[in-house]
Amino acid sequence: MKKMIKNSVALSLIVVSSSFTNPVKEKKTVQESTINWVGKKVTGKHMGTIDLKEGYLEMEGDNIVGGTFVIDMTSITVTDLSGEYKEKLEGHLNSDDFFGVNNHPTATLVVNSAEKNGDTYTINGNITIKGVTEPITFDLNKNGNTATSSFKIDRTKFGIRYGSGSFFDNLGDKTIYDDFELDITLKF
Repeated sequence: MKKMIKNSVALSLIVVSSSFTNPVKEKKTVQESTINWVGKKVTGKHMGTIDLKEGYLEMEGDNIVGGTFVIDMTSITVTDLSGEYKEKLEGHLNSDDFFGVNNHPTATLVVNSAEKNGDTYTINGNITIKGVTEPITFDLNKNGNTATSSFKIDRTKFGIRYGSGSFFDNLGDKTIYDDFELDITLKF
């Protein structure tokens, strides 16, 4: 009986102490977001915005440990053109030559791990665009309830090869660079 009581006390101490040593994971839902994009070509660049459909950061205390973000690909907007040229470029970006939004209305970023160094985290995750998933690593800065990041994505890894000098010869000044840039601000 004494042995059973000792085992019960020991088990209780383990349970109580582990509840203090294992931080609880909490989901911080994104309340506001801004996603700006820039695509470059030999003769210039175009820029615009895209909307976050939903997303959250997974936190242990103040530390980022994970997260998931769903981007609304149907919301691609060009901000440096107007009128007919704006409509044409937006239509082309929505087409199968680029993001094929009829078949792929969302893209997803899953944060698998985050290594903290001051206010900056090195994020390792997976990004899915047009049904293709690729690993991604980038830096994310966290200041209170705001996170910001700027990084590049190689569109050709997702089968988006239109106008790519890596896949087509003799494009000349019609060449579109493979990387596009994202500048992101999240408030949660």
